[in-house]
Amino acid sequence: MKRPHLRFQWAWLAVPLALGLAVEPAMAAEGEGLAPPAVLATAPPAPAIEWKTLPPDQQQLLRSHEHDWATLPPARQQSLSRGAQRWLQMNPEQRDRARERFQTWRALPEDRRELIRRRWEQFQRLDPQSQARVREDFRAFAQLPPWKRRMLRRRWLEATPEQRAHMRERIEERREHHHEQH
Repeated sequence: MKRPHLRFQWAWLAVPLALGLAVEPAMAAEGEGLAPPAVLATAPPAPAIEWKTLPPDQQQLLRSHEHDWATLPPARQQSLSRGAQRWLQMNPEQRDRARERFQTWRALPEDRRELIRRRWEQFQRLDPQSQARVREDFRAFAQLPPWKRRMLRRRWLEATPEQRAHMRERIEERREHHHEQH
């Protein structure tokens, strides 16, 4: 029986955590004073949004931020505006799922939320091709049976930095082999 091609880099929770494996070498390079790999793009700073320029439906959703809006960092304003727009486009079932995910998020310890935020920011700085690869890897991981995900997660978490580097090399070799076949 042919085994399905495993293309995921052993992350868990969401794309931001999956990203940790994709950008971990970049984080290590930055810590050593080296330039990060070219896969990380430098995004221009987000422009500030004036409260009065927000559409009325977004203002209604974001009303709790109205008084401090001008003091929020522009990137946070952009993020809140995009989130409000997504919310307005959701149907009731999607909103229920979003509420559940938010409750799960709020239940996480602050250090875990901070890690996820950092990984999400790193994901946002990836070039589009690398973002697509991380998303593909996450979808492949999500389709694995729960026992396999737990086993891969445990293996990754217990691995030394050298073992993780070897795992990344094997993943890249498999990825190249897969692309040669297709």
